[in-house]
Amino acid sequence: MSYFRRFDYPAPDPATLARLTEEQRRMQERIVIQKPDFDLKLIAGCDSSFIGEDTILSVFILLTYPELEVVEKVWHHGPVELPYIPGFLAFREAPNLLKAYEKLEQKPDLIMVDGHGISHPRRLGIATHLGLHLNKPTMGVAKKVLVGKYKEPAATKGSISPLVYKDEIIANVLRTKDNIKPVFVSPGHLMDLESATSIALACATKYKLPEPTRLADHYAAVFKSEVK
Repeated sequence: MSYFRRFDYPAPDPATLARLTEEQRRMQERIVIQKPDFDLKLIAGCDSSFIGEDTILSVFILLTYPELEVVEKVWHHGPVELPYIPGFLAFREAPNLLKAYEKLEQKPDLIMVDGHGISHPRRLGIATHLGLHLNKPTMGVAKKVLVGKYKEPAATKGSISPLVYKDEIIANVLRTKDNIKPVFVSPGHLMDLESATSIALACATKYKLPEPTRLADHYAAVFKSEVK
C-alpha cells in the first residue's frame, strides 16, 4: 500500500476525492482506541490481492487462540468498485473483504489485518475500516511503513520501537524474528496498541509474519491461482 501518488494512474475525479475525504472525516470521529473487552478464543487473519486492475480476491483465515489451529478458510473475489487513489486504498479493499467475512460460519473475536490500522496519514488504514464496518476489534500488521518516523528496534525477537507521526505514537515497530526486518503493528478499532503488539508477538511462531496474516497471505496466493 502506498500513500504517494503513482504517476502511471490518472488523477482522481475531484468529486470522488471530495466524497471519500468527507467519508474519511466522518469515520475518524467513530474510531475507538481502547483495551479490548473480549475473551480471545478465535482470531482471524485477512488479506487481499488484486488480479489485474479490475478484480480483487480477499481471504479470511480463522484460527483458535492461543493454539493457532486453523478452523476455517474462506475467500471471495469480484470486481474492483473504485479506481486507485493514493491514501484511499482501503475503500478499494473493504467491500470485497466484507463479502469474504460474511462467508465465515464462526465469527472471530479479533481480526488481524495484513495492512495498517491508525498508522495511516488520516488514521484510516484497512484494519480501521474493517473495524468500523463490522463494529469488531481489529489490528493491523503491515510489512512497510506508510507515515511516521522510528528508530530501528534491537535485532532480537520481541524488540520494539515506537512509530511516531505528528507527535503521536501510531504503531509499534516489532521484531518478530531475530535479525529479520520488523513489522508495523497498529490498533484498528476497539483495540489498543499494547494489546495489539502483545497479540502479534504471541502469534509470531517460526516466521516473520504472525500466523493469522501469514496464512491469509499464503492462501490469497493459493486461491488467486485457482481464479486464474
